[in-house]
Amino acid sequence: MREHVDIDVLVAPIPDAALDQLAAVLVDCVEGGASVSFMSPFSQADALAFFRKIASSVAAGDTVLLAAKLGGRIVGTVQLGLDTPPNQPHRADIKKMLVHRAARGRGIGAALMARIEDEAKRHGRWLLVLDTVPGENGYRLYKRAGWTECGLIPNYALFPDGRLCDTALFWKRLDQ
Repeated sequence: MREHVDIDVLVAPIPDAALDQLAAVLVDCVEGGASVSFMSPFSQADALAFFRKIASSVAAGDTVLLAAKLGGRIVGTVQLGLDTPPNQPHRADIKKMLVHRAARGRGIGAALMARIEDEAKRHGRWLLVLDTVPGENGYRLYKRAGWTECGLIPNYALFPDGRLCDTALFWKRLDQ
């Protein structure tokens, strides 16, 4: 039997305890080798600084931030980037879909993605885009969730240990 996962929309002001837990998830993912913009070594303080910027973006209405909780503790997160140009009011970016390694395999990523799609619709966004490393957990999740892969960019970024990695570009049109 799966544990119940709560998916919450975090609204400003985001409490320090939540920012600390979000930062811990990010640190764990970077330590696990995820190519999510950060290099090793990566500290809790580095991750907290990142999530403080995200909290400002949430307060400005430019980002929707979700937190997945097991037993009241944040174990996963994803962001919906709403800060698009004036000619793209129908589009949003999926960013930093992260699940702590200790919480994987419980449907948390799928629950986060389903909820972020609902939030996108709530904000009038029906075309979503994201990028991810081919063959990694997120890549498989997006394929299962009906996302369309539209390209591959070789040597796009680095893994935290400095190795080059490709990125796959995905899009999904939501029912309006």
